[in-house]
Amino acid sequence: MPVLTRLIPSPVVVDIRPGALDDLATILSDQRIAPSGRMAFAISGGSGRALRERFSPALPEADWFCDADGTIDGAVRLADSIKKGGHYDAVIGLGGGKVIDCAKYAAARVGLPLVAVATNLANDGLCSPVATLDNDAGRGSYGVPNPIGIVIDLDVIREAPVRFVRAGIGDVICKISAVADWELSSRETGEKVDGLAAAMARQAAEAVLRHPGGIGDDDFLTTLSESLVLCGISMSVAGDSRPASGACHEISHAFDLSFPRRNALHGEQCGLGGAFATFLRGHHEIAGQMVEVLRHHGLPVLPGEIGFTAEEFVQVVEFAPQTRPGRYTILEHLDLSTDQIRDAYADYAKAIGS
Repeated sequence: MPVLTRLIPSPVVVDIRPGALDDLATILSDQRIAPSGRMAFAISGGSGRALRERFSPALPEADWFCDADGTIDGAVRLADSIKKGGHYDAVIGLGGGKVIDCAKYAAARVGLPLVAVATNLANDGLCSPVATLDNDAGRGSYGVPNPIGIVIDLDVIREAPVRFVRAGIGDVICKISAVADWELSSRETGEKVDGLAAAMARQAAEAVLRHPGGIGDDDFLTTLSESLVLCGISMSVAGDSRPASGACHEISHAFDLSFPRRNALHGEQCGLGGAFATFLRGHHEIAGQMVEVLRHHGLPVLPGEIGFTAEEFVQVVEFAPQTRPGRYTILEHLDLSTDQIRDAYADYAKAIGS
């Protein structure tokens, strides 16, 4: 019998609205998530303590762990702590991207489902099947199951540093470039494109790109939150990060590896990298639209806006393909020399009105 459908790993609960955290205990008591009410909360050692004070009275059966520091060592410690704590229904990652990635890895290690409760929107990791963690070699990506639940309280998001919300915009908009890279690889190397995954990532990016609002609007924050969730699910559909990561992410990884003490936020670097990669592809009108929206939201579109010289950016772009061996993007396709990258950047900077 032919397979007429497929199962897509996705959260059973997605709650995005103002005041969502006020109902956190009710959301987590869902019989599909925590039937016994025993939950292991992963929080940071800093701001997480305030969250614990706020929610622990309503969650008397929960235990709280402060090991989620964004490192692989911290994630392993968190898993070990959860194992020693006894039986739990689920792991709850409560915080920013570092906390949630640690919680994802730990939950996978101990075989428990994860609920991601995001306190900022800095990147698409909150619903992705990947945990990005610092390690001895710099930073690594680790495959994990998707979260079983997503909770985003827009009131809390507005309290986060505005830079972190802006970074999420850059990480979504760059999917336009990432999907174009995937399609380029299909034409040039025969790599298979999953049409559903590509459609989800592209439409998530388009929704943010064309939304007239700003980060002070609930409607825009809802759209951004939903787009980040869709980008994460698109990676589950594809089976890897391909719909969300192309030359844009290679450039961001190159910033991280080349200048580990000076790198900007991931989403800031991805937005800049995506606009430049789109320009390299010859899609100048689309690149112009991306730049316009990035500027509208206060995001960088030139390396100088995040503290790098033009020559350092050339160095980053030249090194970028080495960050993801085997991934084919516009950078691998063009295989530009140092001088050609320098000329291309000069053209880009001139075109966007540096």
